[in-house]
Amino acid sequence: MARHNLGTVVQFEFIRTVKKRRFWIATLAIPVLLGIVFALVFASNSSTQQRSDEQKNQTLAFSYSDASGLIDPALAKAMGGTVEKDPGTAVERVREGTLNAFFSFPASIGKEPVSVYGADQGIFENGTYDAVAKQLVVLSAAQKVGSAELTEAVQGNFTTDLQTFKDGQISGGLETVVPPLLFLVLFYVVIILLANQMLASTLEEKENRVTEMILTTLNPTTLVVGKVISLFLVGAVQALVFASPMVLGYLFFRKQLAIPDFDLSNLQFQFLPMLIGGLLFVGGFILFTGVLVGIGAVMPTAKDASTVFAPVMIMMFIPFYIVTMVVSDPGSLIVKIFTFFPFTAPITAMLRNAFGSLSGASAAIVIVELFVFGFVALRVAVHLFRYGSIEYSRKLSLRTAFARKP
Repeated sequence: MARHNLGTVVQFEFIRTVKKRRFWIATLAIPVLLGIVFALVFASNSSTQQRSDEQKNQTLAFSYSDASGLIDPALAKAMGGTVEKDPGTAVERVREGTLNAFFSFPASIGKEPVSVYGADQGIFENGTYDAVAKQLVVLSAAQKVGSAELTEAVQGNFTTDLQTFKDGQISGGLETVVPPLLFLVLFYVVIILLANQMLASTLEEKENRVTEMILTTLNPTTLVVGKVISLFLVGAVQALVFASPMVLGYLFFRKQLAIPDFDLSNLQFQFLPMLIGGLLFVGGFILFTGVLVGIGAVMPTAKDASTVFAPVMIMMFIPFYIVTMVVSDPGSLIVKIFTFFPFTAPITAMLRNAFGSLSGASAAIVIVELFVFGFVALRVAVHLFRYGSIEYSRKLSLRTAFARKP
C-alpha cells in the first residue's frame, strides 16, 4: 500500500510547493504588476478623457480659403473658422505666430491636397488640424448631398454580415478559431510555468541526498507520476492567480481600461476541433513532461540541467517562425515536417486544428504519435530516475543506465 500511494505523493508535493514563500512571491508578482499597470492605464485614460472633453468644448480658431465652393460657411463658423480675406499672406502670418491656422481648399479636392498650416502644438496635438479640415469637408459634403444614408454609404460607414460554407455547413470565422486556440495558450502557460519547477522537483531530492530513503519505501513510477500530477495542480493554481486581475479588469473596469468588448456568446465550441485540441494538449504535456523528468534524472544539479533544458524549450517556439505559412499554406513541406516532428507537433497541430487545415487522418497520426512518444519518454524518465537518483556529483551515463535491468 505504501509503495503505491499515489495520493500521498501528490498531496505531499503539492502542499510542499504551495507552502513555500518564494512560490507565492513569484506567483503574486505578476498580478501585482498587472494591477499597477491597470491603475496607471486607468489614471492615464481618465486624464486623456478629461483633456478630450475640454477640447470638445473648445473650437479651433482658423481661417480658410475655398476654391472648390464645397465648404459650408455656417459649418465652418460653428467649428471656429472664418473666411480668409488675404490668402496671399496667410501662410506667412501662421509662420510668424499672428494666425493660429489656415486651411486652403483647392478647386478639386478629390485630385489636389488640402493645404493645412498651423502653429506647432506638439506631435499629438498637431493632428487636430488635419482632423478639423477633414471633418469640415465631410460635413459640408453631407450638407450638399442632403441624405444621411447616402453620406454614410459614401464614407463606408456600414456593416456586413458574412456567412461562409464548408462541406455544406456554415463555417464560422474567428468565432470557431478562438476556442481551439485556447488549448494552445493553455499549453504554453502550463509548460512555461511548470518547466523550471519540474526540473527543481526531480533534482531537489538528489541535491539534498534523500532520494535513496524515498525509493526504499516508494515505487519510482509512483513518485514520478505523483510529481507530474502535483505540478499540474500547482500550475492550475498559478494560472488562476495570473488570470484573476485580467478577468476582474474585463468585468468591472472594461471602459476605464479601454478593453475591447468581446461578445463571448458568439464563440462556437465545435465538438471535433475541441476534442482534437484537448488530446493534442494532453499528449504534448505528457511528452514534454517526460523529457523534463528525464533531464532532471540524468543531470546532478539544476545548473547542469539548464544547458539541456534551454534547447527543449526553444523547440516549443520554433513553429511561430512559420506561423504565417501554417495559416496560409498548410500544405507546404516545412509545415508538414513541423506537424509530425514530436517536439514541434503540439504547437503546429494545434494551430492547424484551430484554423481548420488539419485533416482527421493527420490529427489521428499526431495524437497517437504524441501519446506513444510521451509514454515512452515517461517510462525512460522513470528508469533514469531510478538509477540517476544516486548520482550526486556527476551526470548519469545513459549507457550504464540502460545496461541495467529494472
